[in-house]
Amino acid sequence: MHAKKLHITQIARQLKIARNTVYKYLNMIFEEAVEEFGEVNRKKKLDPYRDLIVNWLQEFPSLSGAQVYDWLLERYPDLDVGESTVRRYVKKMRDVYNIEKMDEPREYGAVDELPPGKQMQVDWGQTVQKTKQKKDVKLYFIAYVLAHSRQNTWFGKIVLLQLQILFAAMKLHFNITVEWLRKLSMTRII
Repeated sequence: MHAKKLHITQIARQLKIARNTVYKYLNMIFEEAVEEFGEVNRKKKLDPYRDLIVNWLQEFPSLSGAQVYDWLLERYPDLDVGESTVRRYVKKMRDVYNIEKMDEPREYGAVDELPPGKQMQVDWGQTVQKTKQKKDVKLYFIAYVLAHSRQNTWFGKIVLLQLQILFAAMKLHFNITVEWLRKLSMTRII
């Protein structure tokens, strides 16, 4: 800034520091500046979990920062850290340890159309919502749609077994699909 012919007061105002501090910095030699402004090794919130995170990334190279965040919260529910912090930390660990993210292609394809009542699509999910007290709460839900049907339903509660939700949804429409019934009877759930 000084090389661009800005006045000391302009530099001080732009950097929001005192004029005396600007003079002090301009009078420093290179070694003093490096000592004064050298890289600060700040302690990170996730440093205590570094080995665990690195092991996960080495074992599962396709793991995303969001997945690491979920895994950490599953093991340490009292951990107070934001998802974006975990994503940045995961990115840094990938750089430091040269762990390349491997993309695993999803295997999916179209299913042949089956007659009505023979098939049902089920999707599980979760979302974080705010309570009236502005506290985050994670909600788990299930959505389904019957083949050849325009009816779709979703159910959710804070903590509810997903199979109970599925049975409630099927009972609601009195239409347990043949495909699910066959699978469930083979596993002896019914």
